[in-house]
Amino acid sequence: MSTVHEKQLRILPFFKYRLTTPDPPPSPKQDSPGEDLRLKGLGRLPKDVIFSGFNIVHLNEARELYEILYKARDFEDFVLLAEQARRMVNEGLFVYALSVAIMHRDDLIGVKVPPYEETRPDLFIPSETIFQAIKEDRKRKDDETIIVNAFETGSNLESENRLAFFREDVGINVHHYHWHVVYPITWRPDVMGKIKDRKGELFYYMHQQMMARYDCERLGIGLQRVIPFQNFAEKFGGYAPHLTSFLEDPDQDEPQKTGNYGSRPIGLGLIDLNRADATGQVEDLERWKDRLMQAAHLGAVIDESGKIVPLTVKTGIDVLGAMIEASYLSINSTYYGDFHNKAHNMISLVHDPDGRFKQNPGVMVDTATAMRDPMFYRLHKYVDNMFTEYKNTLPSYEQAELEFPGIILGNVNVKAKTTNVLNTFMTDGYLELSHRIPLKGSVQVKYQHLDHESFDYEIECENKTTDPKKATVRIFLAPVYNELGQKIPVNEQRRFFMELDKFQVTLKSGQNTITRKSIESSVTSKATPSFEKLIKGDEEYQKDDSYCYCGWPEYFLVPRGNHRGMDFILFAMLTNYENDRVYGPEDESKCEGSPSYCGIKDRKYPDKRAMGYPFDRVIKARSIEEFLLPNMKLQNIKIQFME
Repeated sequence: MSTVHEKQLRILPFFKYRLTTPDPPPSPKQDSPGEDLRLKGLGRLPKDVIFSGFNIVHLNEARELYEILYKARDFEDFVLLAEQARRMVNEGLFVYALSVAIMHRDDLIGVKVPPYEETRPDLFIPSETIFQAIKEDRKRKDDETIIVNAFETGSNLESENRLAFFREDVGINVHHYHWHVVYPITWRPDVMGKIKDRKGELFYYMHQQMMARYDCERLGIGLQRVIPFQNFAEKFGGYAPHLTSFLEDPDQDEPQKTGNYGSRPIGLGLIDLNRADATGQVEDLERWKDRLMQAAHLGAVIDESGKIVPLTVKTGIDVLGAMIEASYLSINSTYYGDFHNKAHNMISLVHDPDGRFKQNPGVMVDTATAMRDPMFYRLHKYVDNMFTEYKNTLPSYEQAELEFPGIILGNVNVKAKTTNVLNTFMTDGYLELSHRIPLKGSVQVKYQHLDHESFDYEIECENKTTDPKKATVRIFLAPVYNELGQKIPVNEQRRFFMELDKFQVTLKSGQNTITRKSIESSVTSKATPSFEKLIKGDEEYQKDDSYCYCGWPEYFLVPRGNHRGMDFILFAMLTNYENDRVYGPEDESKCEGSPSYCGIKDRKYPDKRAMGYPFDRVIKARSIEEFLLPNMKLQNIKIQFME
């Protein structure tokens, strides 16, 4: 039986450029590599097309492939099928489907999908930078690593470019892609035999948290909050992605440049799509939106048999999330449609809706690139408002649902170089290109990303009962002032609260001091090990699998703030774990990823409460201070950006 490292070495070549690392030899179980009948019918998506993580036609073929790979008889059969499929199907589709299968096969636990940014740097690095890297590599005289600087994609003439540090961040875009691999739109539990617990609610919550973070970054640099997509006739702002897709064709000697991602000039709006590779009507979006909002306001949906199904307080958001996304779990996709996915596709093609200019779609077409476009945030603010309309119909939390009798929360502090002051700064990151681009040696792109000083939480509390109590610690952060310098009203502020951490502790009777390192956050994950580390096979990287690397980048845990020191409030809350628990301690995950944003593999979501609790419903109090109970505490902090 192959070891984890041996399997890893067999898997890695599927994610590398073919001439850099040769294809693995045919499986010993297959004398002649003829087409396996299980793969019959695949290869429908042309190889020169950009694979879309939102196009249901693309995703259906990808689903067929990942289900076939998932059901392979054993590891050797899996490798054989992957070898054949690689030559048959679109490469973007292949990498996506292979990644889904690897993450979910029980015989591949411990095997990692390599970093997507190394597999496809062309989706994260401007094409000008890649072409410069190729030029520098051709001039190389030794084997030393060549460093090239990332090209800046815009100027300050466009105010939105001031947010490029967030929108075009490599780690943030990888997170979005990775999340959609962990939670495929086309997931069929009855076929795969694995649950995706509260998948619709996770779609809502993960994207809501990204919107809260983005709005907070906008306030920090002096811009107003995101203006949601208003109506289906409005004109959009422009965006030029500076990305070129390179796709591998195993029958060619080099990756094929399939063209630039489309740019969107200022002043274009939604228009019906009538292309060979994509169709869609604006009136469909309007109709689906109306039906979804009717369901949200009435608190009930119509299933495929015409039966009225109530949206309960416990599961309604999960049902609505599956409908809005829309995933295979939608209760009635024929009636409620494909709003979110179709909107992504239609926005990505406003510059060439009928294909007359044979232009590629824009970055909104793919989960790995969509967050680069300012329209992503306008669309998702609109989607988040749809969810909020539903949440506003739910009753506010009563005191009994918020309190933890006998537990008194005392001082809460953020311990950094200066207590309750966090410094953020830009730092260098490096991305290896040679696994994708045919180069003579190592070439790395140097780019900058936000980071913050490490810090600890120090929480003092008292357990006034005579028995130990197990508690869940919930920590959130929100800005204090809006774009006008006014204090943000509590029911606006609750949508700003960013989850920073959630963990369990046991409180002994009497006084307790809880400490927690920022790097232990339940919303962030460490970076996937590089190709080089996976090849070496260090035991450190064989403990878990790729699911465990799903999560927000650790270096973006806290917002950038500003040079003066931006005012925030840190909210801490202790809740009774007996009311929160889903599994006992023996079932706790060994993953070091992000249970808050990504759940736990093959398990129920590890918190019985609603995602975003206690800020997911309307607050009856007039201020956040008035909202507090003895098991809650606020702390004013500042976040200062250092040049």
